Amino acid sequence: MIQWIFEISTIDYLEDKRLINNALSELASQCGVQNDFEFGSPVSRFGWIFFKLWIKPNLQFQINERFSDMIKRSKGNKEQEKFTSFLSDYFQSRGCKTRIKLDS
Repeated sequence: MIQWIFEISTIDYLEDKRLINNALSELASQCGVQNDFEFGSPVSRFGWIFFKLWIKPNLQFQINERFSDMIKRSKGNKEQEKFTSFLSDYFQSRGCKTRIKLDS
């Protein structure tokens, strides 16, 4: 499985990073795996803060397995779009006010 890199944009970096960290830790725990994700350094532009999020293949695979029904119902045509939409919805349900996209 290829490791996808996501770009997160926020206006409240510290709070949203904390919320994303907690949400991914919760997902990892539910999947029975380690916290296999990393954050990149933040970059500020136009009042927004952008940073990368790497979800390692093992965690990504386990999320896909455990939440496959929810991911299949997410917006998008391709697997990557559906996974990204699922993560965005999951983060927002935990209080994040971020935008997330697959880094190309």
